[in-house]
Amino acid sequence: MLPTSPDIVIVGSGIGGATIAAGLAPSGAAILILEAGERLADRPENRDQRAIFQRGFFRPQETWFDAQGAGFNPGNYYYVGGNSKFYGAVLTRFRREDFGALEHRGGVSPAWPFPYEELEPWYGRAEALYEVRGALGGDPTEPPHSQGYPHPPVPDEPAVAQIGEKLKRQGLHPAPLPLGLDLDRWLARGRTPWDAHPNSNDGKMDAETAALAAALVHPNVRLETGARVTGLDTAGDGSRITGVRYTQHGEARSMHPRLVILAAGAVQSAVLLLASANGANPGGLANRSGQVGRNFMNHNASAVIAVAPWFRNDAVYQKTFGFNDFYLSDGEGGLPLGNVQLLGRVSGAILKSSLGLVPEALLDHVSRHGIDFYAMSEDLPVPESRVRLDGKRIVLEWQRTNWEAHLGLVRKLRQVLRRAGFPLILAKPFDKRTPSHQCGTVRMGSDPATAPLDPYCRAFDHPNLFVVDAGFLPSSAAVNPALTIAAQALRVADHITRQELAA
Repeated sequence: MLPTSPDIVIVGSGIGGATIAAGLAPSGAAILILEAGERLADRPENRDQRAIFQRGFFRPQETWFDAQGAGFNPGNYYYVGGNSKFYGAVLTRFRREDFGALEHRGGVSPAWPFPYEELEPWYGRAEALYEVRGALGGDPTEPPHSQGYPHPPVPDEPAVAQIGEKLKRQGLHPAPLPLGLDLDRWLARGRTPWDAHPNSNDGKMDAETAALAAALVHPNVRLETGARVTGLDTAGDGSRITGVRYTQHGEARSMHPRLVILAAGAVQSAVLLLASANGANPGGLANRSGQVGRNFMNHNASAVIAVAPWFRNDAVYQKTFGFNDFYLSDGEGGLPLGNVQLLGRVSGAILKSSLGLVPEALLDHVSRHGIDFYAMSEDLPVPESRVRLDGKRIVLEWQRTNWEAHLGLVRKLRQVLRRAGFPLILAKPFDKRTPSHQCGTVRMGSDPATAPLDPYCRAFDHPNLFVVDAGFLPSSAAVNPALTIAAQALRVADHITRQELAA
């Protein structure tokens, strides 16, 4: 058993929390992970698309509010492994250019406090931890790797490969998506996509099945589920964190660790810091800069479905390639637009969740003749885009930025798909109900006047507090954030082991 007051308490078991636990576990420090949710059970609904998408079986019983006071149900999942239980398993590195200031149509994406080369070794270790399948050489924007991927890429299905060849004939560079997925194990449990489908140890390498499993091999690491953290306490001068308050099975409890690491997600970590305001920190913890909860980003993203009578899509999973030909420019010497990648196969049952009045049989017909893409553009940080508390209500005042660039990306993708022979192209943007790429609310930087965290994700205001979920991201880039969160979590774990635990 671990001591009542462990050396380290980690709040949350998503990508950031599970990965830093894996990185810290060999130190021998007593580590307690507090997770608000439970393990996701192996049940028939896990592969039932009507249950997942039409009935919202797995969505949380939770309401957030927008700036106008309207309530909405967010796709923010509370399970061991966090939102990664439902992720598309795309584990892409930010591009080297993403670490510097980068001009966009909507403004300038800020520079990171360190270059790509600082994080590169940790990217490689994160790819090993999550057993990434991938291949180098096909994407001109891919930054340098000091080592190759641990496994070869997940293969394209024939219908997908057919479209990839059509894109190549246009001079584009479709390349394998780096995926944390054991395809044989996934398909052995059911012939469905993995994208947006829950994983109960079915072959998707998520925070629970990859990083947390590696951490829990060590006897000094303990996971407590059903443990919702409600506040952090500080010493009288407001500096050091002295306590973590949480409820578990209706009982109020507390811990008094040496170090506290928040990894509850960009929204919930910011909410916890704001809710922990006290006399010495009236604006919330880690908030001398006034930036906690601000600079919320969520990517500008759209589903784009191309349909043609001649095309027969018999793919099961589909999500195997993407292209970045419009990532660093618009392809004509203009400013960046973003990333395009395949979605998991969108069936009639999935389409029905958005088109409830259309017969599912007709939507199945559309699906059989369609292929599904995800267009993603950078959302830029602005202080007015924020998470805040109104009493106990979570208010998300997301202000989209760089939207014109996203519309430009969707136009480019439409042109590409028409040239590939698809006469009908449907596009629909994702909204605030899908905060799966939430980031930026507790950003890191070099100046405590403008950032809550230093480059090792330590709070400038509290020497024993770290934040390692997507809240630390100073920019969102235009690729999936999971691998960058994992890489930084491993970098921070190494720093804590050498600088904090060795002291």
